[in-house]
Amino acid sequence: MNNQLPQGFRAAGVHCGIKHDPDKLDLSLIVSDKASVAVGVYTQNLVCAAPVKLCQQRTPSDQVRGVVINSGIANACTGEQGQQDADTMSQLVARACAVDPQQVLVLSTGVIGQMLPMPKIESGIVAAAQQLSTERTALLAAARGMMTTDTREKITSRHFQAGDTPIRITGIAKGAAMIGPNLATMLAVVMTDAALPVDVAQAGLIDAADESFNCISVEGHTSTNDTVLLLANGAAGGPALTGQTLAAFQATLVEVCEDLAQSIPADGEGASHLITVEVHGCRTRTDAVIIARTIADSALVKTAIAGADPNWGRIVSAAGYAGVAFDEQNISLHVNSHLLYERGVPVPFDTEKVSASIRADRNTSLVLLLDEGTASARFWTTDLTTEYVRLNADYHT
Repeated sequence: MNNQLPQGFRAAGVHCGIKHDPDKLDLSLIVSDKASVAVGVYTQNLVCAAPVKLCQQRTPSDQVRGVVINSGIANACTGEQGQQDADTMSQLVARACAVDPQQVLVLSTGVIGQMLPMPKIESGIVAAAQQLSTERTALLAAARGMMTTDTREKITSRHFQAGDTPIRITGIAKGAAMIGPNLATMLAVVMTDAALPVDVAQAGLIDAADESFNCISVEGHTSTNDTVLLLANGAAGGPALTGQTLAAFQATLVEVCEDLAQSIPADGEGASHLITVEVHGCRTRTDAVIIARTIADSALVKTAIAGADPNWGRIVSAAGYAGVAFDEQNISLHVNSHLLYERGVPVPFDTEKVSASIRADRNTSLVLLLDEGTASARFWTTDLTTEYVRLNADYHT
């Protein structure tokens, strides 16, 4: 896919010394050449990091010019000093890029409870400001600068036509663990050169997040720093989107957010499978999401997939304790397109063939069919492996 920045945006990523490895970038900067509409959705954890509080205070807005991101230290549970450091980061960007500090948003990710090395942060911001570019390599560096335990950068870009005007939406994200619904240690910045009113942008981001970032889980742990930002600078030209062009924008925004969301559990720590759980035939989408999430969060389902075991009983029983009423005689289940359970009754299937289909492919599909209505939902998660346990047992605190 042709990943590139939308018009009017520049980016950079540098190593400033937060991480010990000089080959690992740890500070990213994104700047819009003109004031942007900026909206956000944030962690629902009551223990939230200093940069989250700063962004919540400064969004929604129609005057944002930049976003600075550091990785390696979360600036969470750091008290008044942490709040001052987050504000100082915005002031440093303002000075380096000739903007107002109130026009700068701040994101952090990494180890909780440590103070930021502000002299290193300052030198990193100065260096990043000098390296700002519209090139794809700059976008890649920015995506790498926000990584922690990620094994690869997460970038996606799409475009569509609004009449004669090409509109681009590009997003970068990070996340591999501490991932649970209602955002989780994940950061994402989505940029577009479309013109959007603030209220339309906020509603659109909430809807897109509900369809994507709120439908992923690794271990169900909602973090302190979770943030998704949408910046719209209108640099493509033309009036604010309405009607069919706005609908096209929203559909494309959802696609970008879904791409980024899937890439997070796909890169889950120690994971050997990305599991897509689809639930169809519910009374409401809320019911479908609850059932899908319950299946996705089941340790027994996760370990079954890790072992390539087509254990339909674990999946069906997880749906049963989700707290959503349905007729158990109407449940059917497909695993990797193989029918294992139909209308409340197990059906004969080739266990080894289904097991082989799980073992041979990193992607596993679980499709649960009910007969209560027409609503559906899709949820992404990972399997649970011994490597995941090892990585998180050894993680530095």
